[in-house]
Amino acid sequence: MSQAPIRFGMVGSGWRSEFFARLARALPGRLEVSGVVTRSAARAAQVEAEWGVPAFRSIGELRGTRPEFVIASVPWQITPEVVRDLVEQRVPVLAETPPAPDAEGLRALWAAVGGVTRPGGGGLVQVAEQYTLMPGHAARIALVREGVIGRPTSVQVSSTHMYHAMSLIRHTLGVGFEPTTVTAQAFIAPLADPLSPRGWSDDLTPRDATTTLAFLDFGEARTGLYDFTDNQWWNPLRAGRIVVRGSLGEIVDDTVVRMADPRTPVESPLVRRRTGTDLNLEGSEVHHISFDGQVVWRNDHLGASLSEDDLAVVDLLCRTGAWVRDSGPEPYPLADGCQDHLLALAVEESARTHAPVTTALEAWATR
Repeated sequence: MSQAPIRFGMVGSGWRSEFFARLARALPGRLEVSGVVTRSAARAAQVEAEWGVPAFRSIGELRGTRPEFVIASVPWQITPEVVRDLVEQRVPVLAETPPAPDAEGLRALWAAVGGVTRPGGGGLVQVAEQYTLMPGHAARIALVREGVIGRPTSVQVSSTHMYHAMSLIRHTLGVGFEPTTVTAQAFIAPLADPLSPRGWSDDLTPRDATTTLAFLDFGEARTGLYDFTDNQWWNPLRAGRIVVRGSLGEIVDDTVVRMADPRTPVESPLVRRRTGTDLNLEGSEVHHISFDGQVVWRNDHLGASLSEDDLAVVDLLCRTGAWVRDSGPEPYPLADGCQDHLLALAVEESARTHAPVTTALEAWATR
């Protein structure tokens, strides 16, 4: 017997909330939006007309729709307030990234809600960090955890910014909450920027763009390298890159190098089965990723033709649903979200002050 769709509510009606609502429409058998809380009557009417979901003016009204969890998708400064309000009402929360805007805000939020747990286990507050669930990253992390390249020792990420990149570095290396020394610098150089969230600019005039480089020393021979240029997500002139190095090999993007025997280094690709090209009529989507004939990541939502980022967000929502139904672990604990942003803030501070920054062992480390 199939389970009922995972039913979630949202506080906030910005572009990120629209993202979640769109995915629920794409997968009506898996996901369902019970309602959205927004600030004005005019925006509520617009949400109901355009998204096809009920809109409310208060969390109390939203609770009446019986969501299994609520996504706090509001501006950074407001997130802690919304999270505390939901926790006071014992509602499981999936807080957008980052869970608070600065280090003091992270500490205050943890002090207020970090110790609140669900009857089924785990903290009542989780964080909507999906990057480790993106197909390529999930496949690489799976290989690392299988020991294919030995003990992971360094991760270089040049694709996404700040807390998202910190999440990838930490989880690929298996790093927890230990003090970390961060050394960062920012550089300005001309770069054309033809594409942004607003669309194509039709302008190839190079303008100043900032690139931030940061070296993170986690101790025990584990390091991270962060490399991000303004608007790198969208700019087609700056490709993404990830390198994972281990004691017995390395992964560079979708190529794995390791030893087959003491004298035989071999390379193997991570291969996506992607349909919809040439005469293939199965639809345009990725089906799975394999490594030497072994499937290391699989699309559980075939038929919806979702992008890889969409698939990661759906995976996160489904994991959150499994957790609130006591059939799965915490999807992404608040402690991890706090640590990711703490490291991101250290990168910004080091780049600003031109001096190394060492993070402390925070209260959430003993969760």
